[in-house]
Amino acid sequence: MNNDNTEARLLANALYEIRSLLSPYIGSEVDAPMEVRFAAHLAYALHNEAEAITEGRSFDMNAALRRVAAIDNILDGNEAARLLALWAAK
Repeated sequence: MNNDNTEARLLANALYEIRSLLSPYIGSEVDAPMEVRFAAHLAYALHNEAEAITEGRSFDMNAALRRVAAIDNILDGNEAARLLALWAAK
């Protein structure tokens, strides 16, 4: 296993763990700060991709970006759009 793959797997495992820890904050009517709710939804939106990386598989970037974009509809915000714009600028 090369270093890039090892690093990606470490980050993917961390994201998957974060998703588990934040799972109580998933939903449109959770009583928590918006930052916590957004983090929970972001981790949830990307956890399948994280799992794919940990298993050595690839994932569909467009599908992942669509799931991130959907967060704003759930939370009635614009944090996902801001994040997507930052990713697109890179």
